[in-house]
Amino acid sequence: MKTPFSRPDLSSYPREKPSDGTVRVTFLGVSTLLFDDGETAIMTDGFFSRPGKLKALTSKIGPNREVVTRSLDRAGVSELAAVIAVHSHYDHAMDTPLVASLTGAKVVGSASTANIALGQGLPADRIVTPSHGEPLKFGRFTVTLLPSEHSPKPVAPGVVSAPLTAPARLKAYEMGECYTVHIGHEGRGIVVNGSAGWVSGALDGYQAEVVYLGIGGMGKQSDEFRTTLWREIVTTVGARKVVPIHWDDFFRPLDRPLVPLPYFADDLTKSMDFLLAQDADVELPVAWQVTGLFA
Repeated sequence: MKTPFSRPDLSSYPREKPSDGTVRVTFLGVSTLLFDDGETAIMTDGFFSRPGKLKALTSKIGPNREVVTRSLDRAGVSELAAVIAVHSHYDHAMDTPLVASLTGAKVVGSASTANIALGQGLPADRIVTPSHGEPLKFGRFTVTLLPSEHSPKPVAPGVVSAPLTAPARLKAYEMGECYTVHIGHEGRGIVVNGSAGWVSGALDGYQAEVVYLGIGGMGKQSDEFRTTLWREIVTTVGARKVVPIHWDDFFRPLDRPLVPLPYFADDLTKSMDFLLAQDADVELPVAWQVTGLFA
């Protein structure tokens, strides 16, 4: 029976299967994605600490070095070229500087993300704050940050205006700029849209075969909202495969099976019913599983 505190059943939804490809992708919860072409690896967000709800809401929070190190080891990550924060809320940017420090990566993101990184002691020359549409090269990957919006009514919608020392209160990790990330690789394209939001026309002229679509909060929105999100992020780039991300309960540790947020927080059932009715292949990702793109 559906109640506000029950959770959607994932068993009926199509799931990604392990596969080979030119670019290998590993989903690591929320909007953390590892992309690796065998020569270069990049990651979005890199959120692993995942403090529990009570701690997150009542205490100061910061990166858990033991959990982050263990998670990188499990994912087989020893070196990254870049960690790209799609915005600066704690479930996206809090761990990003530590992940960069442990892997030699540069942090890529907004001025708010830069201040989170500076507050954690990452050198300024390891932080990149690109302009909208400015392509950044990392091996054979080309990363471009494009303007986007968070899902409606975000917590902590402001900016981090000075270096932020961790641990800090959840609301201190203010959102800053939101991005849709376009990742090019030898003429092929990927889009990572970490939140259920958009800026109209931001992806005009870009192509992608796969979209990693943040759907957190989408189930609480109108049909018109979902239709516009799909048109602006998926239809515009011509994607034929859509992988929903940012649907899991990020208060639970990553070493436990991922589950959706309870219905009072979001409605994954409504989101998935909409997505599966669209003209594209839609598959939920499996945590820690390697999936190939561009076979």
